[in-house]
Amino acid sequence: MKGLKLITAALVACALAIPAWAEVKIKEVTSPGGITAWLVEDHSIPFTALELRFRGGTSLDAPGKRGAIYLMSGLLEEGAGELMAQDYAKALEALAASFSYNTSNDTASISARFLSENRDQAIALLRDTIHQPRFDQVAVDRVRGQVLSGLRSDAKDPNDIAGRAFAAMAYGDHPYGSDGKGTIDSVTALSRQDIIDAHAAVFAKDRLYVGAVGDIDADQLGALLDTLLGDLPDSGATIPGPAKVTITGGITVIDFDTPQSVALFGQIGIDRDDPDFFAAYVMNQILGGGSFKSRLMHEVREKRGLTYGVYSYLVPRDLAAVYMGSVASANDKVAEAVQVIRDEWLRMVTHGVTEKELQDAKTYLTGAYPLRFDGNGPIASIMVGMQVQGLPINYIATRNDKVNAVTLEDVNQLAAELMEPEGLHFTVVGRPVGLETSN
Repeated sequence: MKGLKLITAALVACALAIPAWAEVKIKEVTSPGGITAWLVEDHSIPFTALELRFRGGTSLDAPGKRGAIYLMSGLLEEGAGELMAQDYAKALEALAASFSYNTSNDTASISARFLSENRDQAIALLRDTIHQPRFDQVAVDRVRGQVLSGLRSDAKDPNDIAGRAFAAMAYGDHPYGSDGKGTIDSVTALSRQDIIDAHAAVFAKDRLYVGAVGDIDADQLGALLDTLLGDLPDSGATIPGPAKVTITGGITVIDFDTPQSVALFGQIGIDRDDPDFFAAYVMNQILGGGSFKSRLMHEVREKRGLTYGVYSYLVPRDLAAVYMGSVASANDKVAEAVQVIRDEWLRMVTHGVTEKELQDAKTYLTGAYPLRFDGNGPIASIMVGMQVQGLPINYIATRNDKVNAVTLEDVNQLAAELMEPEGLHFTVVGRPVGLETSN
C-alpha cells in the first residue's frame, strides 16, 4: 500500500509539472444534457484536473447568516452519502484522488484531481460530495470550532484588521464590506439548516463554469458532466447587485500595540472589461506591481529603507473595482512611507511613465505569463477564470499581444484619468508616529 501511494504521488507530481504553455489548445464542449465546459486534452499521462466554479461566493450569504457559505464549503469534505467523515477520507485516499474547496467574495470552487483508471469512482464520490453532503452535527460543530479559532486569530492580526476596516469603508453594507468568514457571533449562531440553505444557494447550473485538462476526450467529458452535474437545480440564490465604492481620501488609524504599522491604501479602480484595463495593468506594473524595479519599491524600500516590501494591485471584482496597495513599516517611519506613496501616486498623474519603463514592464508581463501554465491544475483554473470574466476562448493566445499593444500614450492618458491622489485612502493599523485619522 505504501509503495502504491509513493507511485501515485510521483505520478501526480509529474502531471502537475508538465510544461504545458505550448499545448494550451482549448475546445468548447457541450454535454448531451447542455452543460458547457472548456477542455484541454493531454493524454501523455493518465491524469485529469477538473475545475468547477460557481459564481456568487460568500456574497450569497443570507441576511444575518454571514459566514454560512464559508463554513459550508469547509464541511464538503466531512462526509457524503453513506460515508461519514473518516470513511470519506479513506475512500478518497484509496482512489489517490484529491478534492479541494475554496470560496471568495465572488465564487465557490471545487478542484478535483484524479487518475484515469479511477475516474468513474472519483466522480461518483465527488457527485455525492456535491449532491449529498452529510453536514453531520458533529462535523458542523468541529469545523465551526476551527473557523472560530481562525476568526479569533484574525482579530489579533494587523493585516486582517486593516483588511476588514478597509473593506467596510470601501463597500459599506454590501457583502463585500464584511468578512466572508463571518464574525464570531454570526458563525456561533449558524444552525445545520443554515448550512443546508447555503448549499442550495451556491450549487446551481445558472452560475456554473467548468474547465478540464488532461487524459479525457470531449465525449468522455460530456458524459462525466451530465453524471456529475446534470441534475443540479437550474438556479440558486440571487447574486447581489453592484457595490457602490465609497472610498474618500484620507487616513484611518486603528490603534494596535505593535512596533510595526501595517497600511492598506486604495481608491476607486477599473473594471476588468474596461477597454483601458490593459493600460492600467501595465501602468500598475510600473508603479508597484511586485517587481523590485517598480517605482514604489525603489522609492520606499531601496532609496529610503522604509520597508521590506510595498505593492500596488488592481482588484476588479465582479461587483466593484478598487485599486489597492499595501506596506508595512516601523511606527516611526510609516508616516514618511505614506507620504512617499502619495507623492508617487501624484507623479504618475503629472509625469506619466517613460518609454523605457513601458518596455521593461511589457517584457516582464509577457515573459512571466507562460510560467502560469505549469500543469493541468493551474491550466484548468485559468480556463475557468477566463469564463467567469467573460474572456474569449482564444484569450491565452492573444493576451500577450494585448499587453504589447499598449502604447505610452495609452498609459499616460489612463494614469491621468484613473489615479486620484486626493482620493487615496490609507488604513493604518499600529501606533504610527505623525499620523492621525483624517477622513
